[in-house]
Amino acid sequence: MDNNGSHITEYKVLIRILFILLLCTFITIEITSFDLAAFTVTAALLIAGFKSYLVLSYFMHLKYESLLLRILVSMVFLLFFVIVLITFIDYSFR
Repeated sequence: MDNNGSHITEYKVLIRILFILLLCTFITIEITSFDLAAFTVTAALLIAGFKSYLVLSYFMHLKYESLLLRILVSMVFLLFFVIVLITFIDYSFR
């Protein structure tokens, strides 16, 4: 982002994002009541990833930052995904 420029996100957009985050939290809680075996954790992690994307994009204003910073944050998420995948693979072969 330009140090001299500014951006303003409307309150309506932020409130919509807040309600989406609350809905995703409710869905995550409700998923635990169903017996989906290994897919319960997978679904909860996917929802958590989506919620992280929303928080980073709208509340932390990442969508207004430079491409380099967005790529770096994406690489952190990719690394996290690889670590979780390796953990699941290790757990499944025990």
